Amino acid sequence: MQHSAAHAYQQVGKQTVSPRVLEANLLSRAAAQLQMVRDDWDNRRHELRDALLFNRKLWNIFLTSVTGESSQLPDKLRENIANLGLFVMKQTVSMQDNPVPAKLDTLININRELAAGLRASRPAE
Repeated sequence: MQHSAAHAYQQVGKQTVSPRVLEANLLSRAAAQLQMVRDDWDNRRHELRDALLFNRKLWNIFLTSVTGESSQLPDKLRENIANLGLFVMKQTVSMQDNPVPAKLDTLININRELAAGLRASRPAE
């Protein structure tokens, strides 16, 4: 887990996949890392910091992308993603301050649901 989310984004981006699939794959990867820590808390708690860091960096990329002037997303969608990203950041800080395995469920579910939505709503190519 030493690769940053930005590096992972670049590496996966080199493959010939659509941006939606790329984002879905990275969200799934972040969810899987968090889930592994959640499922084996006693043995993997030491991996929490790195899993949260990867997720936070990924969401930082999303936030930067949707709030940038070059974003072509509709304003309402940009606002919704930005609000969700801020919520994820707050949940991450909360988890760092008071690590409780059950608190990971929210972050895991958000990533999985968004990944599923990205995969399901592929535009016609």
